[in-house]
Amino acid sequence: MFLVVFDKTRIFAFMKAWLLSVILLCLTAIGAAAQSVEANLVDAVQLYSDGKIKQARELLKTLSAAAPDNDAVWYYLALTEGASKELDASLSAMEKAVALDSTNFWYRRSLGRLYLSAGKAEEGTALYEKLVKDFPDQLSSVYELLDIYLSQKKYDKALEALADIEKQRGPSEEVVRTQYDVYTAMGKQDRGAAILEKFNEEYSSPTVLSILGDYYLAEFSDSLAQARYSEALALDSGYVPALLGMSEVHRHQRRYPQYFETLQKFFGSEDIPAASKSLYINNLTRSLDPKIIQLHLSGFDSLAITAGKMHPSDSTLISTIGTYYYATGRQDTAGEWFRKGADLFPESISQTAAYVQYLSIRERWTELRDRSIAAFDRFHELAFLDYANMANYNLEDYDAIIGNCQYLISNYPKEKEICVSAWSMMGDAHHSKGNSKAAYKAYDKALKLNPNYAPVLNNYAYYLSEEGKKLKKAYSMSKKTIEQEPDNATYLDTFAWILHLMGKDLEAKPFFKHAMLYGGKESAVILNHYATVLEALGEGDLAKVYRSQAARLTPEK
Repeated sequence: MFLVVFDKTRIFAFMKAWLLSVILLCLTAIGAAAQSVEANLVDAVQLYSDGKIKQARELLKTLSAAAPDNDAVWYYLALTEGASKELDASLSAMEKAVALDSTNFWYRRSLGRLYLSAGKAEEGTALYEKLVKDFPDQLSSVYELLDIYLSQKKYDKALEALADIEKQRGPSEEVVRTQYDVYTAMGKQDRGAAILEKFNEEYSSPTVLSILGDYYLAEFSDSLAQARYSEALALDSGYVPALLGMSEVHRHQRRYPQYFETLQKFFGSEDIPAASKSLYINNLTRSLDPKIIQLHLSGFDSLAITAGKMHPSDSTLISTIGTYYYATGRQDTAGEWFRKGADLFPESISQTAAYVQYLSIRERWTELRDRSIAAFDRFHELAFLDYANMANYNLEDYDAIIGNCQYLISNYPKEKEICVSAWSMMGDAHHSKGNSKAAYKAYDKALKLNPNYAPVLNNYAYYLSEEGKKLKKAYSMSKKTIEQEPDNATYLDTFAWILHLMGKDLEAKPFFKHAMLYGGKESAVILNHYATVLEALGEGDLAKVYRSQAARLTPEK
């Protein structure tokens, strides 16, 4: 048996060395883990920056579980959740980031924005108010708080925020303009104007002067308005708000030569976009008294001419000038501008449509047909085929209408509305050709697709009544139309006329009376039908009145 003797000093030294090695190993592992988190966080941020939101989000979720005390991980996770439209998850993650580091300005501002986006106005406003106090040098948060107050109509607080901005930055145009807007919203525009005047005493600005000019103009102080606009133009002769304001002063004073002279600077400027000039002409056409325009027509024309010369190829302006000439009674000149737009921009459906509509209004049927067919071939927009059919109807080219309708039915067999309309037009065309059998066959096709299609029901019923055939069927179809549209004068006439043909004049009369209230007096056919019924009822004198009205509407041959 051997006796082992331990050396205590050596044992303690060994244990100490062992413990140190364990501690070092742990620290090394912790450091490696921390480095791994940081490296992965950098990767996640890069993915987020590259727009790979889903990948960044999944990586950050993993990191948040591995390093729940890392505030940056929660911050970026909140950003990816927000980008994924997960507002609640974004809020939760941002709250954790703020809880871990409440001194971080960006975390807290982002949380405030999230609260506001989530509809938590009270929490968001309170957070911003504290943010402004804790970070007085961060002026951006003051501006954001100002926007919050304005959106909530907390005007007194908005003015306080503006005062804080002024303390930090000194007087500025931006601040006084906002103060003016706030006071205007409060119904205290005069106080806002006083602030602008005070600012203008020391810091002249075309913008501030023009705002003051607008204020005085609205208050009917034309002399003060003119003075402020003059000051603004002295600083910048081409400043648009001042030019337009000064022109309005001249117009109020009926000084039209000066009005047009001022506006020529606006319309003749290369720096002012065509869209602004187009908008002005549009507003001019809609808002000014037509008598004033006619009285000073050459002056208003000069503005349109100048705009056209400055921007000869601007599609919007070309249409606007065409509309101006049309609205002022120069249809032929308007047509030249509409045609110019259509020819310059053949790829523009709006320019083409404008000229096609013009041709239809002017009843230029041959050109309408040709332009509409070309437009349909180019754009495959069915409305152009409708215009072509309108032209063909007026040109009495019924075969062309039938051909177009057959094209629609063949190419759009599953489009119920298109096919119903096509069969309807085809029926009308066949009837115009004198082929009632083909017309009724087409109408039957339309009604099979839509048994309640009022235009077909009305025409079918009326044509049957003209032939004196199947009056019960005609009555049934016509009755459906007035049930759908009880104020349609054409449908009322058809129904009442069928009643007359069935010997029910007393029943027919109230329907004719109703038709008179909704446009019937503008149709010679309806007036003559009503007169016939009145004669049948023994009301000859009243019948003569309606016959006379019908005669006035009937063109002389």
